[in-house]
Amino acid sequence: MDPTGGTTTLVNSNTSVQNTAIKEGVSSSATSDPPAAKKKKKNTDVTLLKQTMTGKKIFSKERPDDNARHLASTLTLEEQVSLLAGADFWRTVPIPSRGIPAIKTSDGPNGARGAFFKNGTPAALFPAGVSLAATWDLELMYEVGQHLAAETRARGADVLLAPTVCLHRSPLGGRNFESFSEDPYLTGKLATAYIQGLQKCGVAATIKHYAVNEQETWRMSVNAAVAERPLRELYLRPFEMAIRDAKPWAVMSAYNQINGTHGDMNEHTLKDILRGEWKFDGCVMSDWTGTNSVAESIAAGCDLEMPGPTKWRGERAIRAVHEGELSREAVERAAGNVLYLIERVRRGQPVGEEPPEKTDDTPERRQLIRRAGVQGLTLLKNNGVLPISAGKKIAMIGPNVKRTIVHGGGSASLKPYYAINPYDGLQSQLDDELIYARGCDTNKWLPLISDADLTTPDGAPGVVVEFFHGDMFKGPPAFIHHKAQTDLFLWDSAPMEVLPAYSFKVKAKLTPATTGHHTIGFMTVGPGRLYVNDELFIDNWDWTEEGEAMFDGSVDVLKTIHLEAGVTVDLRVESTNEVRPISKKSFSGRTHQYGGCRIGYQEESKADLIQEAVDVAKSADVAVVVVGLDDEWESEGYDRGTMDLPKDGSQDRLISAVAKANPNTIVVNQSGTPVTMPWADEVPAIIQGWYQGQEAGNALADVLLGHANPSGKLPTTFPKRLADNPAYHNWPGENEQVVYGEGMYIGYRHYDRTGIDPLFPFGHGLSYTTFTYGEPTISNKKLGDAPPLNTITVSVPITNSGAVAGGEVVQAYVRDQVSRLPRPEKELKAFARVELAPGETKWVHLVLDKYSVGYYDTSLAAWIAEEGVFDVLLASSAADVRGQISFEVTESFTWIV
Repeated sequence: MDPTGGTTTLVNSNTSVQNTAIKEGVSSSATSDPPAAKKKKKNTDVTLLKQTMTGKKIFSKERPDDNARHLASTLTLEEQVSLLAGADFWRTVPIPSRGIPAIKTSDGPNGARGAFFKNGTPAALFPAGVSLAATWDLELMYEVGQHLAAETRARGADVLLAPTVCLHRSPLGGRNFESFSEDPYLTGKLATAYIQGLQKCGVAATIKHYAVNEQETWRMSVNAAVAERPLRELYLRPFEMAIRDAKPWAVMSAYNQINGTHGDMNEHTLKDILRGEWKFDGCVMSDWTGTNSVAESIAAGCDLEMPGPTKWRGERAIRAVHEGELSREAVERAAGNVLYLIERVRRGQPVGEEPPEKTDDTPERRQLIRRAGVQGLTLLKNNGVLPISAGKKIAMIGPNVKRTIVHGGGSASLKPYYAINPYDGLQSQLDDELIYARGCDTNKWLPLISDADLTTPDGAPGVVVEFFHGDMFKGPPAFIHHKAQTDLFLWDSAPMEVLPAYSFKVKAKLTPATTGHHTIGFMTVGPGRLYVNDELFIDNWDWTEEGEAMFDGSVDVLKTIHLEAGVTVDLRVESTNEVRPISKKSFSGRTHQYGGCRIGYQEESKADLIQEAVDVAKSADVAVVVVGLDDEWESEGYDRGTMDLPKDGSQDRLISAVAKANPNTIVVNQSGTPVTMPWADEVPAIIQGWYQGQEAGNALADVLLGHANPSGKLPTTFPKRLADNPAYHNWPGENEQVVYGEGMYIGYRHYDRTGIDPLFPFGHGLSYTTFTYGEPTISNKKLGDAPPLNTITVSVPITNSGAVAGGEVVQAYVRDQVSRLPRPEKELKAFARVELAPGETKWVHLVLDKYSVGYYDTSLAAWIAEEGVFDVLLASSAADVRGQISFEVTESFTWIV
């Protein structure tokens, strides 16, 4: 069945994005011919964001890698060692006398945050990794990479600490939201496009966290015990694909142990595989405070200890060389790798002052973020209530309606240029006023003191932080900072001059809006006390119960106090950066680390929030309920404890109550991971809203009102219940060890194997239109290891059989009919996104090769494609197969890379 006047969408399953149209920003080539007569068209150019760099060359030779290695060989041992650790939290050590500049790194995967973890320079906030993955759009990922490069340069940085490519092993993973998917192939393809866009503009990507870093529980020390085959086929596979096809300039090692050895000193993963088999030629840096030895780490191939100043290198490394524990060759090799990274990102730039951080909020970037948000929104269910018809009276209900839930917590968080919440996004596109009810509260910790209630002692907005040398607040303050909020995480923002041991005071005034028994919450990293009107209110100096905030902080200590409306009270915190005994294991015996505190505040209320929501829902034609998680429930530093929506079932009760009051209830869930949905059968429509960055509210409004057609597809399976997920019996482990006992069967592979029906399968996502798949064809019935049989192309015509334009993602899963070793029922090996007008047909072409059929044979220490018949399943999701065609591998063959 051939199309007439269609367009051909080309997607190569295993080649570099740079070898396809994506390199030049072209999504497809047009033809009116069937697949066999397809014509190749020239690519068009894209406008690159790379800045022109001028100045004296650092190195003299033509090849940058030779330049770096040559220069490293001319340095003294002391100079070489100085390059192997950071100068401070984000920068490397310069050697001005040798013409070697410092380079600056920046978090993170969905935006370039700059030099401060909290309240830094405003930056563009892109959708979270899982939301970008839901687009299944490689061209979009490439474009996002380009704009992230421009944002990185605007922060004065050279290296972006991204992307995160760890897999979604469990729905409880704390950092799943910043990773892409449960599937290694989808993850690898997305990462490749992202990295190529970033590095095309001269900014280094740092693919992370290498490797087997799928949980946050015991994250600094946990031993991930994983067999070699799942290690190769699942957890290393995204890294291998990206390193082969995108060649990232940096890799970040993981905190955890891999089969008994920490990621920064694991010779099997770093030396044997990364450097040996994959021929990685870039720089390996540790995760922050994730270096665990002197000689072993450098010898294994971890080139750069971050952050600085050094703990493990410096004089300790020099002494290890003199005492024969560490070879000079290993030091020189590591220094050369650091220099190569410097040369790649700063080529042609003279040593000079670091450019100041600035903003770069462009209309083009705003439009891209909004488009990425729209494409990531995933329509899970729709019984005809979406899109919302014009003229309908709309109620917006839920705890997230007027909150900007736009990112998860930790390294992926930043201060955005702006952020649009669901209420404002929808209201801006309507003439009639929305009606609203909060419905419930879901804060994990007490909310921060609002701007309206909080001032400095002299009446300005925010708080004052006074820093003192030493632990005892002696003398006048050495430095005084102004902060906007009462979330004071001082990981990288304490003045360098007061390190390593300092104390600090926080001073502010609180003016309650109402009279009542209000609650104050207080948590600290080090010892801390909170005073109200100069009287000790909460004593947290000797805390022993560790919480989840600020990586190593205490639990949130709550205490009520009677306050009068309009009567101002003074708040004062006294705290230090001394490490509490319970936290010392994470910091290897350090007596001081970073300071921090958080003050929460909530006024007493007797309102029945659910009943208020029911009353509002009854008065509307349509009720949109926006629920979910946020950056407190999903964050770096800890995993979720349950798949249920917080808090204590309140959101589930809210949805059920609203659905009973209004049959046209649409649920929007904002989370980076699956949640249980006991109300799924009670509502006619569900949208998975993810964390969508600064344009979240506008993107959601576009889809709700039908101004855009949803086309997102789940990059991770949504189970019906936690016990159904593949890692359930091996999560999070015990005694600081987690066994990857599910082996090859994570994600949809597990559900295929067990026959358990998920709530929503991998790859699932509905549209406001429908798509018809025609009969597939295949270019060759045989696949071999040499041209012309080393690739085959499967083609299938896709027709938009509905009334509106829309996008479909065609997914190709490969099934081995007979295998010597156990294999999953099917595995994703190619995909293509296609846009279609109503009634339009396009052919989609998907290229398969040896990587599409091979598995890792530990007895051979190699990949093998076994002779036999393989099925290609053309699908709209892992559970919705629309067509099938087969081919044969006539003779087995093996390979290493």
